[in-house]
Amino acid sequence: MSDMANQAAHDDGHGSAKSYLIGFVLSIILTAIPFWAVMTHQLSKPATVVLVVVMAVVQIIVHLKYFLHLDFTPHGKENAIAFIFSAVIIGLVVGLSIWIIYSANALMMYM
Repeated sequence: MSDMANQAAHDDGHGSAKSYLIGFVLSIILTAIPFWAVMTHQLSKPATVVLVVVMAVVQIIVHLKYFLHLDFTPHGKENAIAFIFSAVIIGLVVGLSIWIIYSANALMMYM
């Protein structure tokens, strides 16, 4: 195999400098907007909380796409499904643990 073919095979799963720059700029914007909302108090507290949560979710999606290269193309579908499965299992473990601890606390006898 020639060096160029070997390099192309190696770089196939990696992003370009352009995609990393797009991801970086989007991350900066998605961080600056909630920072502005919290620091300036221009929005009400519930609206600020909603804005911060929405921007956090969008930023997670940006990081998954531009930095972790997770997508549903035929090449990246296995990695994306493995990530989703792991996230569901972690969510179940954390959520059910909180539920068990809350239920145990509610059943405690107070003295």
